[in-house]
Amino acid sequence: MSRSRVGSLGRRLSYWLALQSLVGLVVVCAAVYAATHLGFQSRQSEAMAQKQVQLQHLLAEAARDGDVATLKHKLDDFFIGHPDMALALTRASDGSEFYRRAAPNTALDQRVARFTVPAPAPAQGKLDAVLVLDIREDAVLLRRIGITLALAALAGILLVSVGGFLLVRLGLRPVRDLVNQTRQLAADTLHRRLDGSAQPEELEPLIAQFNELLGRLELTYVQMEGFNADVAHELCTPLATLISSTELALRKARDASELREMLGSNLEELQRLASIVHDMLFLSQADRGAVARRVSTPSLAALAQQVCDYHEAALEDAGLTLEIAGDATGSFDTPLLQRALSNLIGNATRYAQHGSAVRVEIVQSAPGEVQLQVVNRGTTIKPAHLPRLFDRFYRGDASRSHSERNHGLGLAIVAAIARMHGGRPLVSSSEGISSIGMSLKDGMAEPGTSAPASPAAPGVVPER
Repeated sequence: MSRSRVGSLGRRLSYWLALQSLVGLVVVCAAVYAATHLGFQSRQSEAMAQKQVQLQHLLAEAARDGDVATLKHKLDDFFIGHPDMALALTRASDGSEFYRRAAPNTALDQRVARFTVPAPAPAQGKLDAVLVLDIREDAVLLRRIGITLALAALAGILLVSVGGFLLVRLGLRPVRDLVNQTRQLAADTLHRRLDGSAQPEELEPLIAQFNELLGRLELTYVQMEGFNADVAHELCTPLATLISSTELALRKARDASELREMLGSNLEELQRLASIVHDMLFLSQADRGAVARRVSTPSLAALAQQVCDYHEAALEDAGLTLEIAGDATGSFDTPLLQRALSNLIGNATRYAQHGSAVRVEIVQSAPGEVQLQVVNRGTTIKPAHLPRLFDRFYRGDASRSHSERNHGLGLAIVAAIARMHGGRPLVSSSEGISSIGMSLKDGMAEPGTSAPASPAAPGVVPER
């Protein structure tokens, strides 16, 4: 599944930080502006209400006293110190003017209150009052506050964006350091590990996992190098034998019996090469995820007895007896189990103590799991060899004894067959008793592929 390109993490973090700063500052500035505007409106409304009450009080007193001159004098005194206010009093009966304090020469930026008051003389009836408050200064101040807030928001966004970019770049420095460390890794420097001493806590699990991966890669690379050398060695020996024998045959004329004998020897070497190639193809198929073709197997003991019958001559020559202990049923790949058992019994035959017994143990270790092991008495396998016993071409014997018959893939095939059955290889050795085998998962037949192995032609077993 394709994924869209993510882009630079640093730029994305910087953009998001700038956007969040923009939204945050705009919201704050808008809130400050709105609160200031509401404050001005509240103060203006309160001032208008107070002046209206005072005017109504003055006019009510004048209506009781009937002194118009005193009233106008009090009204003039009332507006001293309030140049932003104006008042117009007109008679309601005829619309004539009773009192006027000039209003500002503008129709905008003002608040107007209209109300009715009693006239100083009862005969005059009512007066219509128009009280005007000039709010231009407040409007100018509000505009200045708005402009100041807008400029402060822009400056704040710029400052936060630049600071955020620098902080993000500084925060991502450990990631760049890791990139520089990984650039220095190559096939010949897999022993190096990433230095996480100066890394943030969030990257420590990633560094630990990456270092573990490097360890596995290093081990795999070392094993691959050794495997390549072992493959070259195993193939080189029969090829050298074939070349030398063919050159020897071509040096002079030979009779039919000599040529037949030489061709027979060459055929053995070719069969050895074919066996190596066949086993390598089987292991390659298993590594690609091949699974066993499961069929109902009524008795693993009966299957083991068939393989034991095939090895009867070899066991007799080695002075060994063979026992089968336990039994189990399930769904397994019978040809593969025969091949694995043949490899295990052949391996035990070569290393068991003369006159001892080789025992095939079949144990139902858990529901749906069977353990199949071959136990023999002989030389104790060194603990250092146990983890690598199932590696390809691995031999505990550095001298590669029996290399003309065994090319070191038998136990690797056993491990592959165990994995194809959902299990794992098993090995233990102490006090001269060695047990090598595998665990198998019982189950119904699953789709997959597996390389067939004939019990009549078992694979060659590796040296320990």
